Amino acid sequence: MLDRYHFVEALRAARLPQSPISPILRERAGPRGRLLFFSLLGGALLFTFASLFLDLRASGAELRLGLPLVVLGVALLIALGFEFINGFHDTANAVATVIYTNALRPSVAVIWSGFCNFLGVLFSSGAVAFAIVALLPPDLMLKVSTSAGLAMIFALLIAAIIWNLGTWWLGLPVSSSHTLIGSIVGVGLAHGLMVGYLDFAHGDWGPLLTVCYALLLSPLVGFVGAALLLLALRLALRNRNQALFRAPEGRTPPPWWIRGLLIVTCSGVSFAHGSNDGQKGIGLIMLILVGTVPVAFALDRAQSVEQTRQLIALAESSQQALRRIAPQALVDDPREVLAAYQLRQTDEPQLLPALAALFGEIGHELRTHNSLAEVPNERALVLRNDLYLGAATIRLLDDSQPALPLETWSALQELRVRSDATTQFIPLWVKGAVALALGLGTLVGWRRIVATVGEGIGRAPMTYAQGASAQLMAMLTIGAADGFGLPVSTTQVLSSGVAGTMMANGSGLQLATIRNMLLAWVLTLPAAIGLAAGLYWSFTMLL
Repeated sequence: MLDRYHFVEALRAARLPQSPISPILRERAGPRGRLLFFSLLGGALLFTFASLFLDLRASGAELRLGLPLVVLGVALLIALGFEFINGFHDTANAVATVIYTNALRPSVAVIWSGFCNFLGVLFSSGAVAFAIVALLPPDLMLKVSTSAGLAMIFALLIAAIIWNLGTWWLGLPVSSSHTLIGSIVGVGLAHGLMVGYLDFAHGDWGPLLTVCYALLLSPLVGFVGAALLLLALRLALRNRNQALFRAPEGRTPPPWWIRGLLIVTCSGVSFAHGSNDGQKGIGLIMLILVGTVPVAFALDRAQSVEQTRQLIALAESSQQALRRIAPQALVDDPREVLAAYQLRQTDEPQLLPALAALFGEIGHELRTHNSLAEVPNERALVLRNDLYLGAATIRLLDDSQPALPLETWSALQELRVRSDATTQFIPLWVKGAVALALGLGTLVGWRRIVATVGEGIGRAPMTYAQGASAQLMAMLTIGAADGFGLPVSTTQVLSSGVAGTMMANGSGLQLATIRNMLLAWVLTLPAAIGLAAGLYWSFTMLL
């Protein structure tokens, strides 16, 4: 075993690189910059909690200071802390190329990148946010407002933060997306073990496999695509502008057109990172809000009377369509049948009758009110769970019920879309809070990751053309993933792109750095799974 001295020395040796080579990385913020940063941070927290207070008061929720509000406040701070760390952990990759090619000064680069991250979150679609949430066990999602739900939320966030901070301290560019998904898997496995269904025959693993494919393929796309872009650029400019293929000297900026391309792609990568990674924080915050104050956030009460009527009509038409093809079996508890189906995914004889019965109850519940805003507070979470359970069941019917008539299938899909719109909504202030956390996180802590990406991957310094190729490919890859609602890693895509350009340029790779990066990538999933599983078990016992 290593003694304390040798253990510390081994950790120091793992930090990549140990001291920045480039003098631009020694620039530090002055007193005015620090004052501005802390002023923005205080303003962001004030905006977040003031907006939450206004929403709670408008919903009629009880605002008396006590344990529920304390838990809500702590959970929100941890979630925003995760996004803050994500800002300086992942977004450092977006500014590495513009800093090392002297396209922008470090202070300007991180401020501009933070602003683009902010805009990316604000203009995000929300698809990635709920794709992440969909990876959680369905039966646990139905208990989000219980102690098990709180244990799930705290375990996810704390496990992701511990691993992100540890790898950042070592200067290793590890994916926050990878970490969060590993934490989700860990919670799911621990929950399954505790309730007795820990095996791969239970649960819906389809969304998880889709996400894993995206995480696996996106670095390969970044590596190959950036290498091909660099080769194409070298072929197109083989007899001129050879300075593009040499490392910058001192603080010499690149030619105006390549500098413009670097700034545009930095902006695009930062915007895409905010639009993709920022949504993961949004999904977690919505889980926190639904779990702690369902009165205000279980349903989108801002929907119009007409939208409520559409939901009623779809629930009733789906009920009638199912009754025409399903036997009129007596179902004691439709929710119990559907919850069991979420785990087993077998063709239960009572499945379609139970689904029809649930839709009948949803339609009846809504018909007693003119709009979602008039649903009693004590019924809001029940209705939200019914809509969630119905929509989750419909998603699984495609594989287990291939013989459904087209008319019935179409009615169910319309109901699923409307149900999702009712339960999967994002208040504007939540987007604003996550955007501020991610943007402000970009302003600090970026130096370690930038040093590794810019100086630790290749054996030769990064050239102007390499920076432009890697960053352009990262922007296109992340933007495409966001369009398809797939969570990918900015870190892995850009780091792979830089490695691809080094190979294409004949610069070679620093094998020690690549080995440690790959080791960190390989260890991220099992480490996050183990941390989250242990924390979930501990919090469940405590709560």
